[in-house]
Amino acid sequence: MDISVVIPLKDEAESLPELCAWVHRVMETNGWTYEMILIDDGSTDNSWQVIQQLSMQYSTLKGIRFQRNYGKSAALNEGFRHACGEVVITMDADLQDSPDEIPALYQMITTQGYDLVSGWKKKRHDNLLTKNIPSRFFNWVTRRISHIPLHDFNCGLKAYRKKVVKSIEVYGEMHRYIPVIAKWAGFTRIGEKVVEHRPRKYGRSKFGWERFINGFLDLLSIVFVGRFGKRPMHFFGTMGTIAFIFGFAIAVYLTIAKFIFFQYRMTERPIFYLALLAMIIGSQLFLAGFLGELITRNAPERNQYLIEEKLRLE
Repeated sequence: MDISVVIPLKDEAESLPELCAWVHRVMETNGWTYEMILIDDGSTDNSWQVIQQLSMQYSTLKGIRFQRNYGKSAALNEGFRHACGEVVITMDADLQDSPDEIPALYQMITTQGYDLVSGWKKKRHDNLLTKNIPSRFFNWVTRRISHIPLHDFNCGLKAYRKKVVKSIEVYGEMHRYIPVIAKWAGFTRIGEKVVEHRPRKYGRSKFGWERFINGFLDLLSIVFVGRFGKRPMHFFGTMGTIAFIFGFAIAVYLTIAKFIFFQYRMTERPIFYLALLAMIIGSQLFLAGFLGELITRNAPERNQYLIEEKLRLE
């Protein structure tokens, strides 16, 4: 199969017939074998009934229904798990992403050798205050932290090589940072393409202000796990050693000062308790790193991870 089109949705019954017809037309024009995977993320309208009706019209359509709303990341992850195409295209169901962009994205994966191509909605039709400015800020922060030169990490229109979607896991609010997850998984050929951003035709946005807080916390999680997930001792051990040495140095100073001046007891000085606290915290951090290393090195997935790394290098 050439292409899998993965489309997460919630309460998009009005746009689905037009979207599916548009995707089908693009695929038929280019002569590709394809599948559409629609993931109903706990819709409260009749989206699932519409998907069932469309599946009778399009033999290439597959529907997945969640019993409740789990979020876009869970929907994408489930779609990735079922995708069979050599190239996987993701897009939103609200018709703001144009299926006419699929041919160019497909060519960038198959002929230009990219592992992942992210859309860039250079000209947006969203509210400037509630969406455009916050989105630009978070994209700037993500670029600085991840060192991936993309302008629009949150664009729903993306293309992936099949191996990428089968090698990553998306959860929480981490759909915004799939390029970062892919990079940490070893897929560094990441490209970008300017795509059309269409005005919303039906319904309203499903995301509120909380997405910025959750997105920032998830970014910190991705960066931490990506850098230290396989070597926790490098983080906890370093921080613990610094804290312990700091506390121990203060304790040595107080001990020397006591025997030189004989003017006070060590326990009468507040700095003594700071030194004691630093040594205790340092020891706990070092122990946390040690336990993390034991868990990581004995995890059943570790051998598979090493095999995949070896194959990728070969």
